Amino acid sequence: MLTQFSRTELLLGKEAMEKLQNSRVAVFGIGGVGGYVCEALARSGVGAFDLIDDDKVCLTNLNRQIIATYKTIGKYKTDVMKERILDINPKADVRVHKCFFLPENADEFPYEDYDYMVDAVDTVTAKISLVMKAQEKHIPIISSMGAGNKLDGSQFKVADIYKTKVCPLAKVMRRELKKRGVKKLKVVYSEEPSIRPIEDMSISCRTRCVCPPGAKHKCTERRDIPGSVAFVPSVAGLIIAGEVVKDLVKDVPRTAEEPTT
Repeated sequence: MLTQFSRTELLLGKEAMEKLQNSRVAVFGIGGVGGYVCEALARSGVGAFDLIDDDKVCLTNLNRQIIATYKTIGKYKTDVMKERILDINPKADVRVHKCFFLPENADEFPYEDYDYMVDAVDTVTAKISLVMKAQEKHIPIISSMGAGNKLDGSQFKVADIYKTKVCPLAKVMRRELKKRGVKKLKVVYSEEPSIRPIEDMSISCRTRCVCPPGAKHKCTERRDIPGSVAFVPSVAGLIIAGEVVKDLVKDVPRTAEEPTT
């Protein structure tokens, strides 16, 4: 029977599509990277999602985030992403958590429901805590390294964290995870050296924050404001989604749907 996922089924097979339909993926961080992860997973037939983020769509998100349009400015990113997923697959089960993942609330998520976790959060402390929780609960996880201040999407690679190079965030993660006895972590990272943003306060959120009214975290609170483009975080997100799908169905044989008589 033809469905919105028929073209994918031609490559993966019926049993793999059933496995994706019955899988729940938790995406932590619904921004430039995480939004594209959700988009690709929804279009791949993943049937259930937990979306974790406390941000609202901001004017400056429009240059790179798939959920960001003038109509969605000021709305919670999790709500916008949920609506978009359901527009793609009305049968999807989407749960939203309007909060940031932090070490302080790390025990408050239903890990027993997750088949896979995606780390697309920004801070090192949150990333480390997320990886440790995934290890504790024996849930596969993939982590996004730095995607800001870069212009070349072709330099992203999939690797174990201990085989990464160049990326400053990956360097910090290697050191901190080694201290904690973490033996491996699949990551998507770029070997492109970071580009220093132009120091122009007239276009910087540092002094001209345009976050929606009621936003809990303002740009003025951040240590630095990275530059970004449409064609870098999107690539990282799509690569991550591909790895999630491949991992979820890696042990499923490719089979065709039985013809009806």
